[in-house]
Amino acid sequence: MNEREAPREKCGYCMGGELLAAFGIPVCDLSVSKLILFKEQSHPGRCIVAYKDHVSEIVDISAEERAAFMEDVARAAKAIHAAFHPDKLNYGAYGDTGCHLHVHIVPKYRDQYEWGGVFAMNPGEKFLSDDEYAAMIEKIKENL
Repeated sequence: MNEREAPREKCGYCMGGELLAAFGIPVCDLSVSKLILFKEQSHPGRCIVAYKDHVSEIVDISAEERAAFMEDVARAAKAIHAAFHPDKLNYGAYGDTGCHLHVHIVPKYRDQYEWGGVFAMNPGEKFLSDDEYAAMIEKIKENL
């Protein structure tokens, strides 16, 4: 394991279960990734596209896999636009501690939370009921 890797056994994207449930809900598998609804919904429709394998950097995968991953991000973004009609989507690719290739897709709405600024990683302000999450997931799936 090199310095930019974290153990797969501690990765919510890889292991699922309680590790993933701490921050997200699976929506579906895409071509080379998983689409996950972010539980904190200060930005309605916020999702994560996580690469299928436990790699840290986009340079750790082949050009073909990178292209497929970016197509998954674009497919998810298109579905989020269609389902939630944000004014803009912000994209964030972080992983200082998780070390698993993933992209946050964060819908932004004029005159709403954090418009005009950088989105907070996890503001911890807005969580939904199970039924509300299920409705959001269904809306996303209808538009994929």
